[in-house]
Amino acid sequence: MKGLEIFFLVFFLFPVSSSVNNTRAAEDNNNGVYIVYMGAATSTNGSLRDDHAQLLASVLKRKENALVHSYKHGFSGFAARLSAEEANALSKKRGVVSVFPDPILQLHTTRSWDFLKYQIDQSIDPSPSSNSESLSQGSDTVIGVLDTGIWPESESFNDRAIGPIPIRWKGSCKAGEKSTSFKCNRKIIGAKFYDIEDDLAAKYQSARDMIGHGTHVAATAAGRAVRSASYYGLAVGTAVGGSPRSRIAVYRVCSPDYGCTGSNILAAFDDAIADGVDILSLSLGGEGGIKRELTDDPIAIGGLHAVEHGITVVCSAGNDGPSKGTVVNYAPWLLTVAASTIDRDFESDVVLGGNQVIKGEGINFSNLQKSPVHPLIYAKSAANLKGNPADMDVDKARNCYYAFVNATLVKGKILLCDNDDDLLSLEGKKDEMKGLGAIGVIMIDDKRRAVASTYGSFPMTVISSKDGAKIHAYINSTRKPVATISPTVTVSNYTPAPAIAYFSGRGPSLLTRNIIKPDITAPGVNILAAWMGNDTDLTPENKNPPQFSLMSGTSMSCPHVSGIAATIKSQNPTWSPSVIKSAIMTTAIQTNDLKAPITTNSGSVSTPYDFGAGEVSTTASLQPGLVYETTTLDHLNFLCYYGYNVSTIKTIAKTIPKGFSCPEGSHVDLISEINYPSIAISGFNEKKSRTISRTVTNVAGDNETIYSVSIDAPEGLNVKVIPEKLQFTKKGQKLSYQVIFSAALSLLKEDVFGSITWSNGKYKVRSPFVVSSNRS
Repeated sequence: MKGLEIFFLVFFLFPVSSSVNNTRAAEDNNNGVYIVYMGAATSTNGSLRDDHAQLLASVLKRKENALVHSYKHGFSGFAARLSAEEANALSKKRGVVSVFPDPILQLHTTRSWDFLKYQIDQSIDPSPSSNSESLSQGSDTVIGVLDTGIWPESESFNDRAIGPIPIRWKGSCKAGEKSTSFKCNRKIIGAKFYDIEDDLAAKYQSARDMIGHGTHVAATAAGRAVRSASYYGLAVGTAVGGSPRSRIAVYRVCSPDYGCTGSNILAAFDDAIADGVDILSLSLGGEGGIKRELTDDPIAIGGLHAVEHGITVVCSAGNDGPSKGTVVNYAPWLLTVAASTIDRDFESDVVLGGNQVIKGEGINFSNLQKSPVHPLIYAKSAANLKGNPADMDVDKARNCYYAFVNATLVKGKILLCDNDDDLLSLEGKKDEMKGLGAIGVIMIDDKRRAVASTYGSFPMTVISSKDGAKIHAYINSTRKPVATISPTVTVSNYTPAPAIAYFSGRGPSLLTRNIIKPDITAPGVNILAAWMGNDTDLTPENKNPPQFSLMSGTSMSCPHVSGIAATIKSQNPTWSPSVIKSAIMTTAIQTNDLKAPITTNSGSVSTPYDFGAGEVSTTASLQPGLVYETTTLDHLNFLCYYGYNVSTIKTIAKTIPKGFSCPEGSHVDLISEINYPSIAISGFNEKKSRTISRTVTNVAGDNETIYSVSIDAPEGLNVKVIPEKLQFTKKGQKLSYQVIFSAALSLLKEDVFGSITWSNGKYKVRSPFVVSSNRS
């Protein structure tokens, strides 16, 4: 597993920090592969492949086979090894929408499901024993997971008491020549793998997970109930996925050495569309803060065609928060998921001389003496002042960098370190200080205090800066400061929860401010789920490899929503992806377990840029009352408003209404008009009001019912809804309303937030809104 070290540093947020940058995670790669996107598939599979080969041959000046993938099921295009000149020549060919370098994308649970249920009805006891498979009986629903593969032997994927594979399923189980032991069953009904490099294909030719991430994700979305699951006694409970009777189809698009290539991701989208999945779960994406055009974005491209084929596509929001504009996977047809905490903490305390206890966060199996008898030193006091300017040495030393700390001074001691840079991971600093002879490390970091990293048997914990000041005061008050670090214990009913994780990607979207992203939040901090069975890197001394692991990231929040989407689909098989998205968004929760507004990691009240519509509900989303259906025409108009011409749109889209043309005066501001479950307005001017239209569909039944509107608007903004009541007489009936925004004060100097809620006494249908004077 040592060969995976670089991969872990880049693609996992936790248990190893993602703060280390790596060139393999760059948006554009150096493997010479380009993606040629040609829009919707208009020919048969065989003729498309021939068309691709002919088009490729028209620009190649060499004889070797340059074709890597041919996309021919859900959309048309191919990936090929090209020179820059050949790629440029292809981009000018008729029928080609875009040509772009193959990007390398990043990989971005017992109590989490109990906590989500508890958030709905706080009379429910959120104990581990309440877990079961009753969350979903949708055994004919198929969740496709694009990730690092799967560990099929995990107990989370057993197929006991599951019926035959659905007749409609067209996928296959490709074990691979190098992995004859890989077996599908009635739970894992499909498995495929994709590799670009020939030597890599020979080495990893299997859908088997050699990293762990895909196994964890698949189990979170659809794992069977496994009782008495834990991570070496921590987080004990019944591990179960969101839709435990759904089937799983795994598409391994990532490898330990080469990451997750866009060409592989598009190949998996293409296959998944043909195979017949219902939900696609993608816990991966580009780097936050970097804008990628829709026609150069593999997930946006594949997602559009999947949605056109009736597949709900759920994606992670990225791990580059908490800065603004870091959300990824921002195409409007994707369901984008932020990450939040649950009411569980992994506490590893520091005990100082005099038995003063400081609460810390971290997963370690410390064997230090319980009494505070070990010498304690601040890393700044152990600075190695040789060879570099003193101020630089001291700054690096207090942040615990190997070359700047004197080994003689720290050997046999517990070391107190600052962590106010992002140049080296917590795991890296742990290893370096352990190598110098430190017997324990206390790290001061306000952000990471809320998310437990894993340190194995080494005594390490993270504390807040407020508590750090207490330890400094203690060190300065005594000649021989001493301390100890306690092994981790699980703390339940931790408050407040949920809170938005510091790493979670934030809005506004770099694509357009006229769509709110992320769409929703779900548990993504310290989630327990299945793991690959041969991982020794996460194994503490004298223990067997773990069957379950604790992970954090939007990678973990995404499959929570994928599982809920599968549950909704199983109960409402005719619902479109946009209806499922609406059901999830309009029923979301905005309060925590203290019945106060959900906050961010810093304690500020969360906005739609942090959590979209709010925390996902496992129950209300099954009966939303009213839904917003974002139609094919909405998506076509979105492309018009964004700036694509009609000929390009007709090439991209599978279904084009007869006589379609872009609306007159198409402009980016009109994106606010597509029938999305939330509302976002940019370029707002107090001298001119803005009117936005929405249409809702009754999905509750045929009984007559009247919905009344309530408005939560910020000071300085006038919001009026016309009409104020909507009367429905039958199921499927559609009614429209308008929202008029005007400023009561001068030009808004910052983005403001509010919501519009329709209620009939039984159902509440809430849409958040954002109004901004900015356009970018």
